[in-house]
Amino acid sequence: MDSHSDIRQAGPDPRRDRDLQNSPARSRLNHWLATLVERAGSDLLLIPGAPASIRFEGVVRAIDDEALDGPEIEAAVVPALTPHGLRQYRETLIADSSYRVDGVGRFRINLHRERGLAAAAIRALPAKIPSLSELNLPPAVEGLSRLPRGLVLIGGPAGSGKSTTLAALIDLVNQREARHIITIEDPVEYEHVHFRSLIEQVEVGVDAPDFPTALRAAVRQAPDIIVVGEMRDPETMRIAVAAAETGHLVLSTLHTTDVANTVSRISDSFSLERQNTIRQELAMALAAVLTQILLPTRSGGRMPAAELLMVGYGARQHVRRNSLQHLHQEITITRGKGSFSLEESLGQLVRHGHIDREDALACANHPDDLNGLLKN
Repeated sequence: MDSHSDIRQAGPDPRRDRDLQNSPARSRLNHWLATLVERAGSDLLLIPGAPASIRFEGVVRAIDDEALDGPEIEAAVVPALTPHGLRQYRETLIADSSYRVDGVGRFRINLHRERGLAAAAIRALPAKIPSLSELNLPPAVEGLSRLPRGLVLIGGPAGSGKSTTLAALIDLVNQREARHIITIEDPVEYEHVHFRSLIEQVEVGVDAPDFPTALRAAVRQAPDIIVVGEMRDPETMRIAVAAAETGHLVLSTLHTTDVANTVSRISDSFSLERQNTIRQELAMALAAVLTQILLPTRSGGRMPAAELLMVGYGARQHVRRNSLQHLHQEITITRGKGSFSLEESLGQLVRHGHIDREDALACANHPDDLNGLLKN
C-alpha cells in the first residue's frame, strides 16, 4: 500500500497532522522555495524520478542532483497544506492550497498524483501587483476596469497570466474609485490592500466551502464588483451570469484559447436542454472577452499577446444564435470601442522587435491576417 492510501484510509488524525506540521521535511520544501525566489523562477516542480526543478522564463532547470521519490515529495508538501487542502488530498488525490514562508513569500501549491506517486507544482505569488503597462498588455485592456456592469471573461492556457491580469485590473479600480469589491479564489493569489476601494478576499476552503456558495453569498453583500478566480462548474457560471445581468461587474477566468472558445465554454458546460437558455442569458450579460498567451521574447523572458472583443449588438446576436465563428469579424467592427485581434497584437510585438515572426505565425489564429499586417 502506498503512503497516500494510508492517509486516505486512516481519516483525520490530529496527532498525525501535528507531527506532519513539525516534520523536518518541511524545511526541505522551504529551502527549495527560497531557491525558487532567489533565482526569480515562476514554479517549483517536484516530480518522482527527477530532481527538484524550477521554471525560469519558461525553461525547466534542475536545482538538485538527486532524483526524488513520491514519499519524499509527499513528506515535504503535505505539512504545507491548509486543513482544507489536506482534506482534498485525502478524498480526491488532488489538493490546491496557499502557503506562506516568512521572509520568502507566498505560494500556490498543487499536490497531485502521477503513476501512483505524489507530485507537486508550486507557483510563486508575487508580493506586488504589477500594472498593466508592466505586464506589456495593450493599452485598450485598461478599459475593462472602467466597465460599469456585465460579465468580463479572461481566457488563456494555464500559466498565461490570466490571474495576474485580473489582479492588475482590480488594482486599477482600487487606485481610482471607491467601490466594494469581493474576490473569490482557490487559493487567494494576490493580496489587495484597501486603498480607495474596500476589497474582501474570500478563499474557497477557508472562508467558504466552494465557489457557488461563496458567489451566492457575495451577491447578497452589496458588491459593485465580483471577481471569480476561475469558472470551474456550471453552477458557478450560472450565478455569475445572473449577477452580471442584474447590474454587477463580474470578472472571471477560463482555460481557453480564443474568444469564440471562451464563450462556447460557458454554454457547452450545461446540459443540451439548458444550453439555449444560458446562451440567451450570456448574450445579455457579456460585456467583454479578453484572451492572452505568453511568447518567448528575443531578449529572453516572455511577453503576452492578447485579443479583446468589446461585446456589442452584433456579438450578442452571434452568441444567441450560437454562430460563434463570426465573433472574429466583430473584433474588426468594434475596433473603435477598444477591440483588437490577436494578429494585431502579434504584429505589434514583431514590429517592435520583441518576438520572432516565426513564433508569431505559429501562435496566430489567422496566419494570413498576420502576414497581411506585417506586409503593411
